[in-house]
Amino acid sequence: MPTRFGKGVALAGLAIGLMATPAIAADTIKIAYIDPLSGMMAPIGEQGLADYRFMAERINAAGGVAGKKLEIVPFDNKLSAQETIVQAQKAIDQGIRIITQGNSSGLAAALIDFANKNNERNPGKEVLYVNYAAVDPALTNEKCSYWHFRWDANSDIKMQALTSYMKSNASIKKVYLINQDYSFGHAVRKAAVEMLKAKRPDIQIVGDELHPIAKITDFSPYVAKIKAAGADSIITGNWGSDIALLLKAAADAGLNANFYTYYAGGAGGPTAIKQTGLDGKVFQIVEGLANAGGGDSQEFEAAFRKNHDFGWTYPRVRNAVEMLAKAINEAKSDDPLKLVPILAGMKHKTMYGAEAYMRETDHQFFQDMYIANFVPVGGEVKFDEEKTGWGWKVAAKIPAQFTNVSTTCKMQKPS
Repeated sequence: MPTRFGKGVALAGLAIGLMATPAIAADTIKIAYIDPLSGMMAPIGEQGLADYRFMAERINAAGGVAGKKLEIVPFDNKLSAQETIVQAQKAIDQGIRIITQGNSSGLAAALIDFANKNNERNPGKEVLYVNYAAVDPALTNEKCSYWHFRWDANSDIKMQALTSYMKSNASIKKVYLINQDYSFGHAVRKAAVEMLKAKRPDIQIVGDELHPIAKITDFSPYVAKIKAAGADSIITGNWGSDIALLLKAAADAGLNANFYTYYAGGAGGPTAIKQTGLDGKVFQIVEGLANAGGGDSQEFEAAFRKNHDFGWTYPRVRNAVEMLAKAINEAKSDDPLKLVPILAGMKHKTMYGAEAYMRETDHQFFQDMYIANFVPVGGEVKFDEEKTGWGWKVAAKIPAQFTNVSTTCKMQKPS
């Protein structure tokens, strides 16, 4: 795993006025990375940090942004809403104007509220919130914000794709839902129930489980319930240790079922899948994967793996950083007041060579989506994951135009 950076510390003796100076005035433009870097979910936070740092290295090697170097400054939020706000304030006090976070929609909602209040109360200290992984639909609907942009597909978009893929599989008869007990997990289960009913009313939902996030160390009691219910398929939005440990428990119990997931590819997930021995039976919905091909994705993946013992995790991080760099270069500033109008509605070509765009009305990014399943390396599956000898294979591709969902966002622009 990449080495962690310590938290940035403001130089003693600087006047308060200098603390508010935009990062563009220094030798570097800084992005505050606020995610769990300790505890059970630390491996997920470390993966995201590695992706951001790699993108900063690429941007800097190409000349930087607005003539400056790009620097990623990590802050550990310990998967706590309170600590997330504390770390966001520390970033602002260091003059950082761009904040990124992704793990936990609950924390994302807290950051949106924080950014709204901060930007209203502190002219000249506005911050831009780059959301790379928090997918609760509410974040670009009733909680949408002028200062928030989401580069990941929201939960409803992902479930639309997953259930459309599942619809054509006549062997699916009994589905078990298991999700984390917070806003995102609730959104996953709600969408699954509604969309399965609409697309395959014959499917029985034989279990609907919610459990505490990052608290369960042994999922065997849950797996026992799944087996007892006779489920042939499991739908889960679990991420981090909660998906890895769920899959491990399934392997230990010999559960022979298909898993339809959002985040089975996260840290520890591939190793756990290999242990299940379920060749081609674990699926995930993603915006890209190592073996998808197209554009410069294969060369990019190989370059990343030269210095990392795991694969590129978040194609959306590349989209976000490249689009931020474009906006900063155009604005010649990292001032959010100048960046937001440029990012809103921006079109972008992904690493797979496809056209994507940021929707202006709610700041939700739209891109092609993939259904991937985990199989032994060979043929079109060139890259493995976590040295398992297995990798993700494209099972289906959903073009961006078929992922478009409506929004209830009523964007409030600053006066």
